[in-house]
Amino acid sequence: MFRSKSLFNALWTASPTIRRFIIVLLDLFIIISANSIPALFLNSQKNFYIFENGSSIWIYIFSLVFSLPLYIYTKQYKNLSRYSEAITFYQILARNIILYTLVYYFGRFFDESFPKLPTLLLLALIVGFCQIFFRLFIRDFVNYSRNLTTKKKLKVAIYGAGVNGAQLAKNLKGLNTYKVVCFFDDNPKLWGRSISGILIRNPDEINNFKKDLDQILLAIPNLKGKQRRNIIVKLEHFRIPLLSIPSIEQLVSGQARIDSLKPISIDDLLGRDSVEADKNLLGPRLNGKVILITGAGGSIGSEICRQIYNLNPNKLILFDMNESNLYSINNNLEKLPKKFPIKAVLGNASNYDLVFRTFVDNKVDVVFHAAAYKHVPLVEKNPIEGISNNILSTFNICKAAENSKVKNIVVISSDKAVRPTSIMGATKRLSELIVHAFSQKNQNNFLKDGSLKLMFSMVRFGNVLDSSGSVVPLFKEQIANGGPITLTHEKVMRYFMTIPEASQLVLQSLALAEGGDLFLLDMGEPISIKKLAEQMIALSGQTLKSDINPDGDIEILVTGLRPGEKLYEELLIDHKSLPTIHPLIFKAREKSINQDKLFKKVNSLLKFLYDQDRENTFKTLHELVPEWKQSNAKV
Repeated sequence: MFRSKSLFNALWTASPTIRRFIIVLLDLFIIISANSIPALFLNSQKNFYIFENGSSIWIYIFSLVFSLPLYIYTKQYKNLSRYSEAITFYQILARNIILYTLVYYFGRFFDESFPKLPTLLLLALIVGFCQIFFRLFIRDFVNYSRNLTTKKKLKVAIYGAGVNGAQLAKNLKGLNTYKVVCFFDDNPKLWGRSISGILIRNPDEINNFKKDLDQILLAIPNLKGKQRRNIIVKLEHFRIPLLSIPSIEQLVSGQARIDSLKPISIDDLLGRDSVEADKNLLGPRLNGKVILITGAGGSIGSEICRQIYNLNPNKLILFDMNESNLYSINNNLEKLPKKFPIKAVLGNASNYDLVFRTFVDNKVDVVFHAAAYKHVPLVEKNPIEGISNNILSTFNICKAAENSKVKNIVVISSDKAVRPTSIMGATKRLSELIVHAFSQKNQNNFLKDGSLKLMFSMVRFGNVLDSSGSVVPLFKEQIANGGPITLTHEKVMRYFMTIPEASQLVLQSLALAEGGDLFLLDMGEPISIKKLAEQMIALSGQTLKSDINPDGDIEILVTGLRPGEKLYEELLIDHKSLPTIHPLIFKAREKSINQDKLFKKVNSLLKFLYDQDRENTFKTLHELVPEWKQSNAKV
């Protein structure tokens, strides 16, 4: 075993020039030795002509004279031996075949009795294989010596013995911080076989390795939906931290490497397969258009921006009042290959003059309105600002679009708008009514081709996994800090969708819109928040602390429902919906308010908000959204 003060370390710390010089000498030694090997075994049989008539002298001379220039010219010594791969070895064989072919033709020129070409090619193979063996020895010797470090390594098992698993194991060996104990795979035909000396085992044996593993690495990025989730649910019971390699899309696009390990995505815990976008619905009304996104730096807004980037718009305008968020999304998009102009506008969507001037100056065609205050407890404690921002921004966006040449408006709503118990939910429901009223007002304004001059539509979301304000980032932070996880109620249930699903729903709704539409996504069954917390604890490799397991790692504390919070969310008010051409996207059919009555009431509401008149603000909001059940919170 080689320790810190060793011959190996002396060579390792030597300059590249010295190490390269040693390899050159060894290559030349191999050539000299290889030229003599056939004589030892074949000369006595008189069928190997190397040593007859002095031919051996020419072989030695020509092979030594030609080899070094050829090796240097073809960059044989530019490759690092410790990273040698198959292509390196093929190149070594090719060089030596060229070398001894040259030796043959020059030898025949000086000596007609020179050995035949097959004899020289055999020498080329001998020299080539010896040089390959030498480099393999260096590679494995270096890797073995590096593995003798006293630094503790993470002992891991790779779940998935396919191409991705094999590549991951190879990369982890080079990192020198992991020890791959074994592979696990569901394919019985692979059990008992090995990859690079690492045994492939039955997943049922995981429990036998529980004490010997620090992590399990999931290497099945092409497995989606319920199949992937079933594997994750099975693995979470072993209480071993579970990490995953990036998705196939990230690997192919170069966004991530195979060894860019990360915790299991919370998306994998959805109780359903992700809803795939219909590509035919993503681009028709976006291609070649000037598009503006309010709230462009938020969780949904930024993803909409990234999705639109690939749909060939003419121009993309990022509108946000949060300077840091706006800078971040603008910076991310600017790093991509520039396809079209991208403009960042810092401002509040409640500012009508700014919104109108932005629409006109940039000749905006399509607006996605994602800007809103959405944190329920904060809006409950700051009702005037919350109502003012959410209502005024929606009203001004619609009014500015009406007075400019905008062709499409899509407003993002929330399932909290259904029978709201929070001020935020009530503002979202009123925003829906405002959009519908503007749609009514403009329903007879047609272009020459028979299409609506200005088309309004809405999209109603459930909770978005990992978005700002969702429980997931909070739970992650609480687990990282050692707990406890705070849960408002054990029976809280929520519908969930992923950020890409939410963004693609917004974009597809644009193609489906006919005017005044409210779109929903079929999100399957609601998920228990308590169950979600328990799964996140398990996937972190820790245990739930409870009365049954008092020695557990993370405790769940029930704190009570917050002001405005529901136990269960709903997606429909009237439980009526219509299908669309997308099997999992529906249109809601819900009550509206006459536009004249609505606008009159909204104008009164805006005046009360300006005057900071809480009593009349709440009274008017109740009149517009009578199903709103005001919480007992002090406002």
